[in-house]
Amino acid sequence: MGDPAGVGPEITVKALADASLYVCCRPVVFGDMAAIADAVAFTGSHLRIRPVASAREAPGEHGTIDLVDAGLLAPGGWQYGKVDAACGEAAYQYIERAIHAAMRKEIAGVVTGPINKEALNRSGHHYSGHTEIFADLTGSKHYAMVLSTDTLRVIHVTTHVSLRDACDRLTRDRVLEVIRLAQEACRLFGIASPRIAVAGLNPHCSENGLFGHEEAESIEPAVQAAKAEGICAEGPLPPDSVFVRAVAGEFDIVVAMYHDQGHIPLKLTGFRLDPKTGAYTAMGGINSTVGLPIIRTSVDHGTAFDRAGKNLANPQSMTDAIRLAVQMAHVRAERNAECR
Repeated sequence: MGDPAGVGPEITVKALADASLYVCCRPVVFGDMAAIADAVAFTGSHLRIRPVASAREAPGEHGTIDLVDAGLLAPGGWQYGKVDAACGEAAYQYIERAIHAAMRKEIAGVVTGPINKEALNRSGHHYSGHTEIFADLTGSKHYAMVLSTDTLRVIHVTTHVSLRDACDRLTRDRVLEVIRLAQEACRLFGIASPRIAVAGLNPHCSENGLFGHEEAESIEPAVQAAKAEGICAEGPLPPDSVFVRAVAGEFDIVVAMYHDQGHIPLKLTGFRLDPKTGAYTAMGGINSTVGLPIIRTSVDHGTAFDRAGKNLANPQSMTDAIRLAVQMAHVRAERNAECR
């Protein structure tokens, strides 16, 4: 459900109003009755809420939200748009319970609503984001964040660290690891033989060392090692043009070196903002984590505290994230069946 003080409950309710989702899966919400009920009320939704003790009990009928209720919030016990440690704790509990359900194979995957990192850390859970929580609670050591829209997919070597720290973390081994994860991600997306572009770090890929040495010392050796493993990887490629080439269809995924290098082009292709109303008319990005023993996807936007509780949130990213999780779960199930 995400942080109760943000738009997570609202986009959850709005997404589950889509009857077509119930054709491909049985959605179950891990959250709080108080927050979901309030979202149903202020959005004017006609959906009912059915508490269930576990995901296994959820009938999955359109018109009813099946809710595993954490019971952490009282009605009116939080304020929209406010950083609150109690909401950070609640958001963590929803995530933890969903992960445990996935590890027990009660559910085929987890789709997360947005959390507030400050609230999360105030509650005593010191993580930089969802990705790190999932890695920690599943015992995963080799993982990466993937963003995708209809026209672009991006995977990140580093994510929620300072730009200075990101540069220090660009090792040959980490870049190679993420190239391998890029191939795995594309296969989960249904792309059997992906074409992988690897972005450089510096302007013009450093112009043979004029603007830095990361390309020569870390990125190019990783690309060559990936090619030796039979991976179709190309790079390092200039960051200012590689995303244009990917959107044009030349590559299936781009390996970005740091957070904003990948997030900015992705959101330019997936998000549309009406300057007159200030409302997003499209929010087509999806976040997923590859390298975990479970399927995890997420919306590609934050808690939007300035819009929370006002019936302004666009549920498109949540709806798309649910559909992608279903697709990835089917691909993984088919692969597991072939291995038996």
